[in-house]
Amino acid sequence: MKDGAAGADGGGGHGGGGGGGEGSSFVIGLIENRAKEVGVAAFDLRSAALHLSQYIETSRSYHNTKTLLHFYDPMVVIVPPNKTAADGMVGVSELVGKHYPANKKVTMARGCFDDTKGAVMVKNLSARDPSALGLDTYCKQYYLCLAAASATIRWIESERGVFITNHSLSVTFNGSFDHMNIDSTSVQTLEIIDPLHTELWGTSNKKKSLFQMLKTTKTTGGARLLRANLLQPLKDIQTINARLDCLDELVTNEELFFGLTQGLRKFPKESDKVLCHFCFKPKPVTDEVLKPANGRKSQMLISDIIILKTALDAIPFFSKVLKGAKSFLLRNIYQTVCENPKYENMRKRIGDIIDEDVVHSRAPFVACTQQCFAIKAGVDGLLDVARRSFCDTSEAIHNLANKYREEYNMPTLKIPYNIRQGFYFIIPQKDITDRLPNKFIQVVRHGKNVHCSSLELASLNVRNKSAAAECFFRTELCLEGLIDKIREDIGILTLLAEVLCLLDMIVNSFAHTISTKPVDRYTRPEFTDDGPMAINAGRHPILETLHTDFVPNNTFLSEASNMVLVMGPNMSGKSTYLHQICLIVILAQIGCYVPAQFASLRVVDRIFTRIGNGDNVENNSSTVCF
Repeated sequence: MKDGAAGADGGGGHGGGGGGGEGSSFVIGLIENRAKEVGVAAFDLRSAALHLSQYIETSRSYHNTKTLLHFYDPMVVIVPPNKTAADGMVGVSELVGKHYPANKKVTMARGCFDDTKGAVMVKNLSARDPSALGLDTYCKQYYLCLAAASATIRWIESERGVFITNHSLSVTFNGSFDHMNIDSTSVQTLEIIDPLHTELWGTSNKKKSLFQMLKTTKTTGGARLLRANLLQPLKDIQTINARLDCLDELVTNEELFFGLTQGLRKFPKESDKVLCHFCFKPKPVTDEVLKPANGRKSQMLISDIIILKTALDAIPFFSKVLKGAKSFLLRNIYQTVCENPKYENMRKRIGDIIDEDVVHSRAPFVACTQQCFAIKAGVDGLLDVARRSFCDTSEAIHNLANKYREEYNMPTLKIPYNIRQGFYFIIPQKDITDRLPNKFIQVVRHGKNVHCSSLELASLNVRNKSAAAECFFRTELCLEGLIDKIREDIGILTLLAEVLCLLDMIVNSFAHTISTKPVDRYTRPEFTDDGPMAINAGRHPILETLHTDFVPNNTFLSEASNMVLVMGPNMSGKSTYLHQICLIVILAQIGCYVPAQFASLRVVDRIFTRIGNGDNVENNSSTVCF
């Protein structure tokens, strides 16, 4: 899906690589044939996206596969049993075994890698129409990645105890070269994600890589999308220009820029993750299993509904901001999201059951209370009884705290709450003149405070947790019908998640970075199909933030002059100059302005680097080649 269609995958389908501020959410299936053709299925549990790739490995080192694995940074890699080829060449199974710990490698029987079943699964699960997806064409051409998809989906449903909802996944077919290819060594050398020699910079300075410099996104999904784009920049000029047109409008229209910034803040930080939770339907279980003491599963489901309600409530404001937008990308988002009646219908359906005053909260007890009272009063009589019990025990706990404050002369006694422990007491040590009364148990010192409980509090905690668990259980039963209705329109939620990630990256990262620089420091790059690379007064995007006296450099490469040999004394900036060119190209191909007065570029397919292999310490010389 391209940006022009309001997709957040940057025109190439990748919704985000691993990392970006949290653990990886990718599960990858790998399989190869005798011709060294490799099929890859990468399933993103966070965004409910399935990325399929198939390519021929041209090197014995599995360079392309290593690059993809570095990009996705998977939590699990699924492979068939190891089988060394007749020529002695190692297979992908052995490759995974060498580069990943045993707990990340899962071996499944070859029968699980069934391309026929994989094609049926993808057809049923894809949010897009099979004809639009081109599945009939891909079935024969990309049978290996469909086989990998079969094993991957099978493992996820088995291990997670879920069914994947039909027509819920964002499925993309990617050749291995649909994006710019940057190998892992070049990613390190160019300091795209992490800086080199971090110990030299110190721990306080966080902006020493391109990713860290641009990471002003407000959501985890936006940061993941930014990282994915930096590791695999776009190659489609139409998609790149759509982003640049959007950026043009944002930097020239302050009202739109600040309106979108404010609108994005109204969406919960984890919106993209929660919206995609509804793609997974838990397998049916008995009431005894479903109703554990803490009601954790039910509590998470209720929390997801509240976050969904908060996100849908933010769309009208979003619609008001985007109504006058002129760029193709923003207009398309307005038409596909803001003018889509399904969002308002879903919002009303939720409003019929969920109390309108319920909001998402990160404070543990406030969140617990909001979840207990999420359903409107009168919907379920047993739920109303459980709520009364929850309120009575909560009130009794606070009355107990007041009693102890007066009885033991402890006016500063506090009674906080956490999910694991429930309520407990905190007493400053300075207020304890002698020793604590015998009523207080489980006494533990934490810094300048004492944490403790009492038998009365412990008893009330048990009753309070039991009442809350009953509330969660009854609430989930009330929500079953609503959740089934939501899953019928799951495609609009995955679309909204993609849009939020894309706008977060463009508005809060790209536009924000440009707005914080002096006027005319960043410019829009131009792209040609076969023209020269011409950069006037280009600057290194990272180093210029550290040095105010950075000297700009010009670059020109064409068919007639396609090589540059850079020479100069030590510390004159030769390596920096070459780094600068690569980083400018990467910035341009993710759809961002570049640090130069003028830049005209051709789309780059691949970046190679060779740095330091010819260093001579005795002569104090180094080599860098791109």
